Amino acid sequence: MLPPYFNIDPDAALAELDAPVSSAGFANIAGACAQGRNDLASRGLNAEGQKTLRLFSTWEITRYLIPVAQAHFRRVLKANPDLPQGTSETEGGAKWFTLDEVLRLRAHFAQEGSKAKEYLPYRPAGLPAKMVAVANFKGGVGKTSTAAHLAMSAALDGYKVLVIDLDSQGSMTSIFGGKVEDEWQTVFPLLARHYAEHLQSDNQRRVDRGEAPVPMDDTLTEALGVGTRDLIQSTHWPNIDLIGAQLNLYWAEFQIPVWRMAGRGWKLWDALTDRLEADGVLDSYDLIFIDTPPALGYLTINGLAAADILLVPLGASFLEFDSTGRFFDMLHSTFASIEEGENIAARALGRPEMAFEWDAVRAVLTRHDESQQAELAALMQAYLGKTLSPHRQGFTALIGQAGEQVSGIYEADYRDFNRETYARGRETFDATYAAFKKLLLGVWRRDELAQREAAE
Repeated sequence: MLPPYFNIDPDAALAELDAPVSSAGFANIAGACAQGRNDLASRGLNAEGQKTLRLFSTWEITRYLIPVAQAHFRRVLKANPDLPQGTSETEGGAKWFTLDEVLRLRAHFAQEGSKAKEYLPYRPAGLPAKMVAVANFKGGVGKTSTAAHLAMSAALDGYKVLVIDLDSQGSMTSIFGGKVEDEWQTVFPLLARHYAEHLQSDNQRRVDRGEAPVPMDDTLTEALGVGTRDLIQSTHWPNIDLIGAQLNLYWAEFQIPVWRMAGRGWKLWDALTDRLEADGVLDSYDLIFIDTPPALGYLTINGLAAADILLVPLGASFLEFDSTGRFFDMLHSTFASIEEGENIAARALGRPEMAFEWDAVRAVLTRHDESQQAELAALMQAYLGKTLSPHRQGFTALIGQAGEQVSGIYEADYRDFNRETYARGRETFDATYAAFKKLLLGVWRRDELAQREAAE
């Protein structure tokens, strides 16, 4: 029997063909997608149109969040009526708690519980938040999913988290229920303000030389009044905040090179870092996760330059391995070029040279199928060595169901499955976070020891 693509009748094909598509047709398709997106997203909203975080049972709290036995947990609640007591859906039924209540209970156990146990996550005093960029210019590698689940894991662990969405597709923003009307509620005004402040400094030097200043347009003038905290919105997670994104953020990819051409001395790659530092944001959070676009543009460069830790998700396939290698090659070319351009002038003026540095860089295997991809994964591990995390994030049915509901694994109620299925389903993301946390704590500990040595 011949394959189905033979013997196709042209007239029959024409009969099934619709009319040619104009540019207006794209608007119609986009509108249909928007309606569908709103329908799917609204299924996870409350009566006020907001996302809410589910409750956590005593079983879940004592298994995953607070290292105590259920019986002891109940005794402590009974002995301390001022602590959150949870709610029951039935008379004498299991107790359920909000995450905010869980965090309060964890703080109590840290204060009053066994000193042999770690109730609160390790966080060196006096050090700023660690910024973590999740990037790869290959789409579909699980970049946003990885960033979102690490943020949720860190929040469950007790860290205060800020998520910054640099991708104009806004997927991370949707996951956390963000509302972003235009580019002025994204990082765009922070980048514009950074350039505006550079232009102000340049203009002052022009005036000092007796030259006319360069006019500042309305966009830059308005951006001077916007700070990072103006853009941060709370989410349905009590300890996760968000700077969201939407389609208009992509305008930055066109505007930034225009500013750079007008101001050759503007260090565009430092824009996000400098604004976060100047506005004191790094002292208000423990971790900042940056979700970047699937391209090495100006927004991604800002996210990567800001990051202390870089995570690069990829699948165990030849094409993704090949693409990721080219991504690292582009990273080298881009940042080495910036360094060389800056250091030519630094050497001429006798100033210290600049160099980008990341505390750690790890590639992370996602959507891994051990039965099909073990050999290729082992080969990738052999070539990449420590750069490739030894943990391989598997794909489970629980991951697929969470994706259909525009939510994360940790937002899924285990009663929609059963305890065993839920426990197996979240294991791969728990292990991903454990590998990340080991990296994070090593980096923080190194900084802490260096800080102590410098003070002696």
